[in-house]
Order: sequence, then C-alpha cells, then structure tokens
Amino acid sequence: MKTAAVVNFAPQKHCVELRDVECPEFGTDDVLLEVANVGVCGSDLHQWTADHSWPVNYPVVLGHEFGGTIAAMGENVVGWSTGDRVVSETAAIIDANNPMSRRGLYNLDPTRKGFGYGVNGAMTKFVRVPARILHRVPDGIAFEQACLTEPCCVAYSAVVKNARIEPGDRIVVLGPGTIGILCAAMARLCGAQVALVGLPNDTSRMKIAQQYGCETIIGDAKDWAMARDGLGCDGVIDAAGASITLKIALDLVRPAGWISKVGWGPQPLGFNLDPLVQKNVTLQGSFSHNWPIWERVLALMSAGQLDVRPIVGGVWPLSKWHEAFEKMHKGEVVKSILRPE
Repeated sequence: MKTAAVVNFAPQKHCVELRDVECPEFGTDDVLLEVANVGVCGSDLHQWTADHSWPVNYPVVLGHEFGGTIAAMGENVVGWSTGDRVVSETAAIIDANNPMSRRGLYNLDPTRKGFGYGVNGAMTKFVRVPARILHRVPDGIAFEQACLTEPCCVAYSAVVKNARIEPGDRIVVLGPGTIGILCAAMARLCGAQVALVGLPNDTSRMKIAQQYGCETIIGDAKDWAMARDGLGCDGVIDAAGASITLKIALDLVRPAGWISKVGWGPQPLGFNLDPLVQKNVTLQGSFSHNWPIWERVLALMSAGQLDVRPIVGGVWPLSKWHEAFEKMHKGEVVKSILRPE
C-alpha cells in the first residue's frame, strides 16, 4: 500500500515534494502508528530552504512532531494496544549500549538518528516507531495540540533542565519563533518575569507571546535587562536561529548569570568571547529531550497549565503542505500543523 508523503529528496534549496511512498515495514519492537497530526518545525523549513547545519539521509520523509493511534504492533511490544492514542519522541535510532544512553541521556548519543532527517518521519499516513519512545496522550488533549508535545519538551529542557530559574528572576528570551515563545511560557511557569525579544516583522508573534504573560520588546532589550539594579538580567534563553544573538545575550546577562542556548545557527561567531569570562557567565547548550521530560510536559498539558493553542496558526491537509510551510516561513503563523488524508 502506498500513501502520500512530504519528502525532502536532495540537499538543494526547495527539494521537497509530495510523493507516494510505501507503507513502512516495522519490527518486533515497533508499532505502526497512524498519524493524526504532525507539526511543521523550523528544522523542516531549514531543510526545505537548504540552510540547515545537520546531516540528512536523502531522500527522507519530513516530520518529527506527531501523534496518532497505534494501527499495528510488533510481537515483542507490551503495554500497548491497537487504537491507543500516543505521541512519539524523536530518537528513532539509538545505541542502547552508548554511555549516554545508559545514563538515560539517549538524546545525547552521538549515533542517534531522529525522524525527519535520519529516518523517515511522520508527514505521511503511517510511520514506524519504536515502542520505547511512545507516550500515552491523556484524555482531553486533542491531537492538534498533542502533536506539539515535542517542541514543548525542547522548551522544557532548555528552561527547566538546562537553566536555573528562581521565582522572581528576570529572564530575556531571544527569538519569537515556536521554541522561543514556548521557552518564554515555560519560564513564566517557573515564576520568572519574562521579556521576549524580536524584530519589527515579529509583531504578530509577539502578540501571541503576550497571551502567556510575557512582556515583548522589539529591538534593544538593554533597558529592560538593566531595570532592576543596572547589572543585567538573571538569565538569557537564546532561541534564535542565528549565531550573532549570543553576542546580544552576553551583553544583556548580569555577572554570574547564565545563558541557555537552544537555537541553531550555522554562522561563525565572529566576535570576542571575553565577556563570557569577565562576567563569569555560565553558557549552557540544550539539545532535545528524554523520557521524563515528555511525561512532565504531558502532565502540564493535561492539567491545563501549558496551553499550546495560542501558537497554532492552522491545520492544513497534507496535500497543502507547501502553503503551510510558506505561512510559517513568512512569519504569518507561529506553527502550522498538517493532517494526513
């Protein structure tokens, strides 16, 4: 059986198209997941525009933010049933014997391969998923929201696991994309006073961030960062897709503060890192997520403490993938969601 899929077929710009692909085979420890909804990530756009900085196994079906129902299961799968509503993590292939995997940090296994670049992803009707990375979707969470568990987990990792927020901290978030807005929302849940910083063409996204109780700043955030005592903000979350924002973060953060960098930027830095030393600043990278983070995020969503609906700009059928990509790429919506037919 063949189904339609959004396929990134070559490394050149705009080498993405709708193709018919075979329904995937699955192993004894896998499930065959029928996709209900799949989110369009900034990384999908970067592969589409060919300005990404990670290796891709072409051709590959895009999509790593997804949820759906179990259509079939391998013979070794236990604890699940056909028809169960689930979401999936992104670590499609890991080495269970890698030292990082043994610590539960399989997201940092150097051999890890994820959906949508390393193996076929979920912008199609069916996807093969290892049972080890499934999570049950609580009742009351629609798949249009559940499929966004993954970017919420990226934000949780950057803000909760890889930063040190205390209630009352003043936190600057750079970059009002999906991850930036969700990082700002997470920081608010931690009790921080948050300012999200963007550019003039980010005005519509800024209005969405305000729904999470964040202040929004177009351009220079120096006055806001210095407002409390003139030393700078307590921490900066760099969620922008450019290297130069690290220089801005170093300028805004106070001595003995911290920077959590979750945004990817392939450009060389091209500036002096001495302020990092002089100010005794902690610079922390943040990549992906693991099992306990997913369970915490789903609990927050189920309890209504984290609501992703404000960032959803619309749901498009898979055949309209190009329109959904364009809407995000032009900044007209924060998050596009696809629905396989």
